[in-house]
Amino acid sequence: MSKYEVKLTSIEDRDKLMEKYEDRFLYEERADIYGCCIKLLTDIKYVKERWEESFYPMSAHVRSHGRLIVTQETGEKLKVMYNQLSKTAFLVNVDYYGWIKSIALSVASDILEDNHGINSVHGACIDIEGRGVCLIAPPGTGKTTHTYGLLRLKGVRVVSDDWFFVRFLAEENVAFSSEKNFYIQADIAETWGEYKKLVEKAEFDAKGRAVVNVRWIVGKGKILPMTTLRTAILLMRNPEDDTVVKKLTSNEAVQYMETVKFCNPHLLVKDERKNNLRRRFFRQFFSRLETYLVNITLPVIETHRVIKEEILKI
Repeated sequence: MSKYEVKLTSIEDRDKLMEKYEDRFLYEERADIYGCCIKLLTDIKYVKERWEESFYPMSAHVRSHGRLIVTQETGEKLKVMYNQLSKTAFLVNVDYYGWIKSIALSVASDILEDNHGINSVHGACIDIEGRGVCLIAPPGTGKTTHTYGLLRLKGVRVVSDDWFFVRFLAEENVAFSSEKNFYIQADIAETWGEYKKLVEKAEFDAKGRAVVNVRWIVGKGKILPMTTLRTAILLMRNPEDDTVVKKLTSNEAVQYMETVKFCNPHLLVKDERKNNLRRRFFRQFFSRLETYLVNITLPVIETHRVIKEEILKI
């Protein structure tokens, strides 16, 4: 889980912080995150460049719906502050771009969840010949590894490797992508050799992650903007449980999601109103899907075989 805490601030505190940092805004970039204009204000060139690689750009003429102020301050500890009224997040001394990217997505999710009835899932989403499949798991439980493993197969395309948005349309769950490019791990080629060339050319950060254009390896046709979900695969790691795969009811799936904080360590607002919105969403979400729980205590290749052959039948 994340190693930062989010402090919710008042609008007065937000105004004071904007005044404090306004002379540092060397770079200003706008991202289109599923129709939300999220503006980045930063004095850090590395963050600005990674942001441009991650997200589709939004026109400079579009007013922002939410903002991220990312800066460094000598003598201060890492701080993440968020004002929900203005949808403004302040990130001080956050040196891991993965958190910056995820907080931007969380700001967009806060906006869409409250104002548009569109929910987000911190998970991966693929399409297998028209059948949407999502992999949802706590961080470090293998959803990215198994997503890229499946992407190697014929007929499999990817919508998102980390975060997707969901709308309920015509009694179905329709999933939409959140980012332009993906954020891979340096060790991905150790499991799936097909990605060796991508890893060799990528610029990895101190955490061993890099924003990359996966299309360069798998082809443009393997990336989709949306899919209709049919199956959900939840991952857990419990060495005390001998069960490898289990089919879940929608209630069991929601219960599991609650025990792992909805598999999303980057949620900015976690009060009871928001948690009720998320429970209600996931109850409806899982009621429309075949859902499986996979215990990843087996070696990666064996767990991947279970996902492919026993659940997806490919």
